[in-house]
Amino acid sequence: MNRIMRPSRRHWLALASTLAVSTTLRAQAFPARPIRLIVPYPPGGPLDLAARVLAEAMRATLGAVVVDNRTGAGGNIGADAVAKSSPDGYTLLLGAVATHAINPSLYPKMPYDAVRDFSPISLIAVVPNVLVLNHEFATREGIASLADFIRVLRGRPGAFQFASGGNGSAGHLAGELFKQQSGTFAVHIPYRGAGPAQLALMSGEVQFMFDNLASAAPRIREGKIKALGLTTLSRADAMPELAPMAELAGPAMRDFDISTWYGLFAPAHTPRPIIDQINAALRQAMASDRFRQTMNQQAASASPGTPEEFTALIEREAAKYKELVARSGARVD
Repeated sequence: MNRIMRPSRRHWLALASTLAVSTTLRAQAFPARPIRLIVPYPPGGPLDLAARVLAEAMRATLGAVVVDNRTGAGGNIGADAVAKSSPDGYTLLLGAVATHAINPSLYPKMPYDAVRDFSPISLIAVVPNVLVLNHEFATREGIASLADFIRVLRGRPGAFQFASGGNGSAGHLAGELFKQQSGTFAVHIPYRGAGPAQLALMSGEVQFMFDNLASAAPRIREGKIKALGLTTLSRADAMPELAPMAELAGPAMRDFDISTWYGLFAPAHTPRPIIDQINAALRQAMASDRFRQTMNQQAASASPGTPEEFTALIEREAAKYKELVARSGARVD
């Protein structure tokens, strides 16, 4: 009768040691070929610009990084492509607040799980939005401050309209949060993108909107629109004279904080040594003069951090937007 030989403890220890060495060697060999960085938004936008600057800067430490724009479904198509990629570090995502915090509550059916299907690497930047008014409207109503604006809205509920780049956009949800916390009501008018919404504000078709600070800054400085406050808890270097709305509107709005952010993701189960290597390369790239210049142009705050810090941010933001989307009734079919 043949005896069944059971592996000894020494055998298992040797096997574990071999696997650990193998994993380490694979991480040390990374990268051995070009890395694909998927941007789930069209070329020419702020995320695309940041991705291309980072790709060039990371070339020194990671070799070739190729930007691949995969657009559609509010960023879901590009994010899904990364979620379903091999967890080897060769396919990365420049994800954003929409793909990982807003869309899971906005879309009735998602092609990926924003938590389980990704390994966060690092937050990259936070971009404040700003509450801006049509200049003629502000002058006519005697609005010089946020308090004045709230008083006018409360006096005529539903009489005024605010624009956004679409249902569930950051501008739309900022408006809904503002209505809830300020005790006011205004009618939301969604447009096909931020550009048409900005034109509607300039023409007086709507009275106010929450716009990206980088986009709004030139028109604010030219006096074409009136800025009342930032949607973030801290001031922005691009326009330090603008105070956060949380400072201006009293206790009811002391927690008003809504911004656009983006960061780097890998597919879930990507080995931690590879995550750490990419994180280090990203931090080095973000220290470059060209990247800092890009952040200044976008009125953004560069915010590199650890995977754990980024994961915690995503969890907080997802919970916030889940409640906000439910209250607003926003939905994309």
